[in-house]
Amino acid sequence: MEALRQDDPRRFGRFTTLARFDEGASAVRYVARDIATGETALIAAARPELAAVPVFSRRFQAEARTAERLAGGWVTPPLDTGDPAKTPADGAELLWTAAGYVPALPLAEAIGIAGPLPERALRILGAGIAEILSRVHAAGSVLQGLAPGTVLLAADGPRLTAFGPLGAAASAEARPGGQLSVRLGYLTPEQIEGKEVSAASDLFVLGLLLAYAATGTTPFTEGPAEEATRRIAEDEPELDAVPEELRELIANCLAKDPEQRPTAGTVAAELALEGAAGLARGGWLPEPLAAAVADQEARVLALEVPEEGSDAAEPGQADALAAPEGSGAKPGQADAPAAPEDARPEDPRTLREPEGACAAPEPEDARPADAPALRNPADAPATPAASASASAGDGDIGEDRGTTRFLNTGPRPPQNDRPTTQLALPHELTAAASAAHPVQPAAPLALPAAPVAPQPHSRTHGEPAPYPAAALPAGTAGPGGPGQGPMVSLPLPPAPAPAPDPAASRRTLLTIAAAAVGGLIVGGGSVAALGSGDTARATDDKPAPMPRRTLPGQAPEPRWIYAHPASEASPLTTALWQDKLLVVTSESQASAVDLRTGKRLWQRADGAKGQAALAAGADLVFVASPTEFLWLSPENGKVVRRVRYTEAFDDLPGLTVGRLAGSSGPVIWFTGSHTVTVKAPKPKKGKKKGKDREVVEAYFFAYDIVQRKELWRTPVPAGRAPGTPAYRVVAERSADILVRQDAASLTAAEVKKAKGKGSVRSFDQKTGKLLWTRQYGAASLEAATSGDEDGTLYAAVGQDLQAFEADTTKPLWRVEGSDGSWFGTPLIAGPLIHTTERSRLVGAVERESGRLVWRRSTEVPGTGPAPSLTLSGSGKTLIAADAIQVTAFSAADGERLWKFQDIGSAAPKGETVRASYRTLAFGETVVVQRDRSFYAFPVA
Repeated sequence: MEALRQDDPRRFGRFTTLARFDEGASAVRYVARDIATGETALIAAARPELAAVPVFSRRFQAEARTAERLAGGWVTPPLDTGDPAKTPADGAELLWTAAGYVPALPLAEAIGIAGPLPERALRILGAGIAEILSRVHAAGSVLQGLAPGTVLLAADGPRLTAFGPLGAAASAEARPGGQLSVRLGYLTPEQIEGKEVSAASDLFVLGLLLAYAATGTTPFTEGPAEEATRRIAEDEPELDAVPEELRELIANCLAKDPEQRPTAGTVAAELALEGAAGLARGGWLPEPLAAAVADQEARVLALEVPEEGSDAAEPGQADALAAPEGSGAKPGQADAPAAPEDARPEDPRTLREPEGACAAPEPEDARPADAPALRNPADAPATPAASASASAGDGDIGEDRGTTRFLNTGPRPPQNDRPTTQLALPHELTAAASAAHPVQPAAPLALPAAPVAPQPHSRTHGEPAPYPAAALPAGTAGPGGPGQGPMVSLPLPPAPAPAPDPAASRRTLLTIAAAAVGGLIVGGGSVAALGSGDTARATDDKPAPMPRRTLPGQAPEPRWIYAHPASEASPLTTALWQDKLLVVTSESQASAVDLRTGKRLWQRADGAKGQAALAAGADLVFVASPTEFLWLSPENGKVVRRVRYTEAFDDLPGLTVGRLAGSSGPVIWFTGSHTVTVKAPKPKKGKKKGKDREVVEAYFFAYDIVQRKELWRTPVPAGRAPGTPAYRVVAERSADILVRQDAASLTAAEVKKAKGKGSVRSFDQKTGKLLWTRQYGAASLEAATSGDEDGTLYAAVGQDLQAFEADTTKPLWRVEGSDGSWFGTPLIAGPLIHTTERSRLVGAVERESGRLVWRRSTEVPGTGPAPSLTLSGSGKTLIAADAIQVTAFSAADGERLWKFQDIGSAAPKGETVRASYRTLAFGETVVVQRDRSFYAFPVA
């Protein structure tokens, strides 16, 4: 950190700036504090000269949205953002984002302080970053945000602070005419060869990052700077100084062929099977770095708000900002080392948007009011000098040697990734698409034939070594001119038809161009990107290419996708009926979706607020609503029969039915309660009569939904107000059912009596008579519990999973869990019990002995409940779902098969979906739900 400079902003929204944290090519980071709440934040403020370029502003905001969607685990949740200036000349509002401050050191600074990281720290660093990448890749997107300056080392693990190419840029420069030149420090062989980037590209850069962290240098730095691109594309990496245990994995990440690189999930598992968070418990940083992080935290706490108009920090403030002794930092030096001079081209080229590409009326929000109009591509000069000075309206991202490949605009157009396009949930799912336009190439970009001369370069130990922008081989004579390099073009719409189509507006064109900048998947004119915030409409009417081969670890292409209409209330419950219908209930209605096609068949208002649908025989759908039982036709949703609670239970006036506790065949079990008035006893002579009392009476019911009759009811203690206890059937045996009551529905008196231990009740199957109530070891009130038909209960006890004889409470075996975690509800599957832990470990143990068969991590850091488990119809695939992702495992050996995350709303300003995932399995399909979105994936 260093003191604020004279021209540094003093405020960002509600935050007051305290000090400079570090600076990068596109932004400066500040430590700031909300004076009202005391909340400390890390502000990333775009450089004003770059923020004035519209395409930079849009991309900056897109990367901020990506950070918001990845928030959690090793990504610090954003706190606030600033609005961009409305015009380049209007500097009233700065472009910035704020995230919670976590005491941490940039990787480059950490290497400078303590040298290369030891093996354990390397494993935690790599596993944490790989876990983030696996979340990005699960949505079919590419991050392109890794660099030594974008990774921070905190006391509990790594943090990623860049979520796209702007954050990881080695240099960024505004050019005349609203153009922008951006260059990445780390390139991949496929980028150098002009091929499109993919998830494997992120893995190559991760390999570079780990090699740098392990050695203090990058594995391709030996040799002339102008040959750097050749070495990346052709030479083997120098990894002798990398710890032997990690050498093979890093070498695999650095494979020239993207197909030979491991997936992010594989890397995370090989580096830390228990997850980065589990491996980092107890501390992970070498002592000098742990001390430096603690010192930074103390210095930040000691920072005081600078006085208005102060040109320099107060003496005490300067002392607080001074680097700790032995850190290796020089006074006034930023924490993140600047890129060496030889890494910057002398004459970077810029890519201009074709002028006159579209004469359709332009929306007001698509460009600044005073931006020049676009001209015809034929008027564009071919020479580099003219290109640098010509006006191009809003402009587009420019490029130098490295940027050409980074822009994903090689000699061939990118292929469309259809699964990714679908998973982005574009508007076409709920609204008609606009008319398409054929694509024509933009004006070519001329590249010089000669290499760029390198500048003298020196680098201190621990400083990152970005690769220089070496020239590509000269191309043959062509439209760009004799001896010039390959031509680069972006798919942009042609001149408009006589009737302008708003879908071909300049905003759409720039969205497509910005998508190419981020290394996003662009094909057939459609864009699907994690956090892009904009969805470009189709720009050609050619048949879409066949989907590419599914990447290892990537979810298969869905059989169908269903989007619950935004005009209706969000789903409350979902259930499968006879493997034919997906029945969805909401506050307003019940509806059914065809499980073969994903098309909605009907909706019925009578089923509003209904509970999970069940099969009532072979031809009716049973739904329990708040006031009645309904039997619906599966063909059209028509109410065939209904039984109101006031009629079926007329001796219990005002009966309130709770949620279903369970079902078996045609029998359902549920709780209910009603209020009765207890008359005050007759007073003794001379005494005043007491008041009548309102008392809640509760019952446990069994009901046959085929015969439509009550089988039995038994009185049970009333629960917490309003009085209906919440039961869950944990096991069904031939003679009885075993039931647990949710802790949240226990009364205060029951909680006190339980003394922190949970209990299980046994009810007779035929009569409903309460047979016994028992406690099992130290299993708590909230402990996850399940049982089998043989009379064994499985309960979470502390951080372990323990088996008991249900009738005698005798302990049978115990499975140890991970430190600081606890088990969720286990899933019984034949001879195995599948386990799930809050630490995101999923596994299998032998049902008879408790012997561990396998245990794997879902590779998702975070808190919250343990993932819920679902088994496919064949029993071969185990599905784990939580708030972050869905992970598929081989049930037999725990092999991770694939992961899936949707990316929330695709609307430009749509809210981010934060609901947890739910899964339902039937046959060879698993239906994954997240709020309004449903995906049907094929499974074994």
